[in-house]
Amino acid sequence: MNAAAGIKAYSNVSLESSLGAADPHKLVLMLYQGALLAIAAAKNHMLRSETAAKGASVSKAIMIIDEGLKSILNMEAGGALAQNLADLYDYMDRRLLQANLNNDPAMLDEVSKLLTELKGAWEAIRQPDAAPVPAVPQPPAAAAQKQAALVYGRG
Repeated sequence: MNAAAGIKAYSNVSLESSLGAADPHKLVLMLYQGALLAIAAAKNHMLRSETAAKGASVSKAIMIIDEGLKSILNMEAGGALAQNLADLYDYMDRRLLQANLNNDPAMLDEVSKLLTELKGAWEAIRQPDAAPVPAVPQPPAAAAQKQAALVYGRG
């Protein structure tokens, strides 16, 4: 086994271990991070005129958004919020395709910014595991956390 194959095998085992141990909240974060990394790679390839690699990276980002983030939305429980996210993911897909066709790094930056904002919002709603359950009604922030959990089928 050459070094590159060994590194790839280790990377696959590491990823599978992370996925198996991750809670649903962390899995969504991993999807956001994976899409962001794919877009960064696409931009790098675009700037170096590496057309095939750029296309592969854009395809990977679209796949993560469609088959990962969008597919796990709970449209029934999430209501309008889930529909708005689905629409935003569709918009991101279109922008990524346009960026690929037009070699436009600004479009990649736009999608990256949107994903970064969503990732930040998702990180902000994470409740610590050790947090005590409040004896009083939930404040609006807690209700928003529950709504976000329902959108991704965690509630």
